[in-house]
Amino acid sequence: MPTAIRLVHAISDTNIGGAGRYLLTYLSCHDRESFDVSVIVPKGSRLTDEIKKLGFRVVEAEAMADRSVSVFDILKLYKILRREKPHIVHTHAALSARIAARLAGVPRIVYTRHSVFPQKKYLTSGLGKRINGFAARLLSDGIIAVAGAAAKNLTDTGISEKNIRIIYNGVEPLPRLSEEEKDGIRRKFGISPDEKIVAIIARLEAVKGHEYFIEAAGLVKKAGIKARFVIAGTGSRYEELKRLVEGKNLSDTVLFTGFLNNVSELENIMDIQANASYGTEAASLSLLEGMSLGKPAVVSDFGGNPELIEDGVNGFVVPIKNSQAMADAIIRLLTDEALMNDMSKRSVEIFESRFTSQIMTQKMEQFYKSLTEGVIII
Repeated sequence: MPTAIRLVHAISDTNIGGAGRYLLTYLSCHDRESFDVSVIVPKGSRLTDEIKKLGFRVVEAEAMADRSVSVFDILKLYKILRREKPHIVHTHAALSARIAARLAGVPRIVYTRHSVFPQKKYLTSGLGKRINGFAARLLSDGIIAVAGAAAKNLTDTGISEKNIRIIYNGVEPLPRLSEEEKDGIRRKFGISPDEKIVAIIARLEAVKGHEYFIEAAGLVKKAGIKARFVIAGTGSRYEELKRLVEGKNLSDTVLFTGFLNNVSELENIMDIQANASYGTEAASLSLLEGMSLGKPAVVSDFGGNPELIEDGVNGFVVPIKNSQAMADAIIRLLTDEALMNDMSKRSVEIFESRFTSQIMTQKMEQFYKSLTEGVIII
């Protein structure tokens, strides 16, 4: 029987964010016969218990905690990797782990670009671009971009597209709740049966564009449509956004849920999912989960959003920071039942053909195997 490829994931997150969910999804689906997987996490990370529940070995390091690089972390991780002797190290927001892996002689190093960032000017031209491209080649043998927009983010800074594989995020389809269960959830949130639900599921931070969602809610209300606009999540802008809602007299229209332990309840009862991001968005996991339930979306044209939501097919794509365009698209969906039903059907079809956790995992493992061709596995 062939020897399994020893694969170590290294992630710097102390909480469970998008990168952590991505990793947990991979672990849930991966080929246990072909890959022997362990994970390095910062000591005290909330990911530790979740990874162990899936049956994987966790190495807790006194390093990396929510930071990308430090000399101290490199030394700690170097010692761990020398002991582990992996064939592949796959890192997530952990430059220290890539440097340590190269110093430790790990045959192949991979990292995933999970987000889209505004790039510093000195990295997109001249000497800075060439240096960044060289550093990427030195410290990685392959890069996974979770969307085409993330790949462009990389090539803009001198990284060769030959080293990048676009592998879209994948998620498990959410369980569909019964009408009785959904009625109970509506009551829990204080939403009446005759109100349509438009939801945005995102951290309450500036780049997520919640103010444009709130302004769109006011425009939809002005059009005489009975709908509740739900903001799910927590973040630094909570108080600011609450004041904005109160100032616009939309407290009866906009609902803040705070942190939700079970976001799938909201995703089951919503009619439309919105995404108003103008920064960081690559391949939103919540959009994919909504698609699995057949929920059309209205999204900004930033980052990877247009790669998930095909304009006029499973939702609408509108310009960033454009409340009127978002409101118009929401109104069109809420007032055209045939269109809503068609987009709902297409959402499920697109999800099942492109964005399942199994599709993502298979593509990742094909990529791993392609990188280890010629590497002696002992």
